[in-house]
Amino acid sequence: MDPSIKQHLTEAVEQKIGEYALIRDAENPQLSIYDKPLPCFGCGIGWFSLLLGFVFPLMWYYATILYFGNYYHKDPRERAGLAASAIAALICTIALIITIAILVF
Repeated sequence: MDPSIKQHLTEAVEQKIGEYALIRDAENPQLSIYDKPLPCFGCGIGWFSLLLGFVFPLMWYYATILYFGNYYHKDPRERAGLAASAIAALICTIALIITIAILVF
């Protein structure tokens, strides 16, 4: 047997023994965790909260709590939307503080 082929075979075996493992769905082992659609119409909680926050701004603060509570560790695809909602909450808070400061003083 060619030594380079033997080396590739041992690398594949060592990779199986390593600490990385493929995450599979318990109900259907053919699906991986990222094949499932995201909640909230497939766009994820973060992006859904960002869009809904323009009508109901408290959704931005809800998504901010999820972001700082590391909710995105369940599904890393949620991270960008939750971060965008946290930034929207920050901008909304700054705008409210400036508006209140102008009206009071």
